[in-house]
Amino acid sequence: MAALFDGGPETPSVVIGPVDLSDRVDEALAVQALAFGLSDDEIDVRRFIVLRHLMDPGARALGATTESGRLVGFVYGMPNDRTHWWSTVVEPYLRGNGADSWLDDAFVITELHVHPDFQGRGIGRTLITKITDEADQPRSILSAIDVESPARGLYRTLGYQDLARQVMFPSAPSPYAVMGAPLPLLRAN
Repeated sequence: MAALFDGGPETPSVVIGPVDLSDRVDEALAVQALAFGLSDDEIDVRRFIVLRHLMDPGARALGATTESGRLVGFVYGMPNDRTHWWSTVVEPYLRGNGADSWLDDAFVITELHVHPDFQGRGIGRTLITKITDEADQPRSILSAIDVESPARGLYRTLGYQDLARQVMFPSAPSPYAVMGAPLPLLRAN
C-alpha cells in the first residue's frame, strides 16, 4: 500500500511505495548527493556498491516519488550478514560494547535519503517504518554520522539507540554511530 503526502500548492504530492532501485540508481544517488553531500567520485563508488547490495536476495527498496514520477527519497536494506563489509567494520566496535549480537537476525537500513526540498514532511519516517514493517527479523540496525542531526533525532523517535559510537569506516572523514531498534519501530503518538 502506498502512502501519499499531499504537498499543498507550493510542493508536489509524494507517493511512497516499492521502487526498482537498480533501474533508478542514478536518480537515487542524485538525491543522496544532495542530502548527504557527495562528490562525483563518491557517487561513482556508491553506484557500484548500491547495485551489488541490490543483488542480495533479501534486499528491498522503497521510493518516494512525485506525481510526475521524480524520485525524491528512497530507502533500501537487507537482512544483515556478518560477512558483509559493513558488519566486519562495525563488529569490533559492537563487541567492545557487548552489543555484537545485534548483528544477528537484524534488518540493516543500508541507505535512507530524502531530497532537501522534501525533508521535514515525514517522508523519511514513512520510508523507514514501511520497509522495516516488512522485515522478518526482530530488530533493525543502521549507521549514521555521529553528530546530533535531524536524522539521528528521527531514529531515536523510532526507538533506535546507540550501540557504538565513534565508529570509523575506511575513507570516511567523520565517525559514525551504529544504532539498533527492536521491530516494529515506535510510532508517533
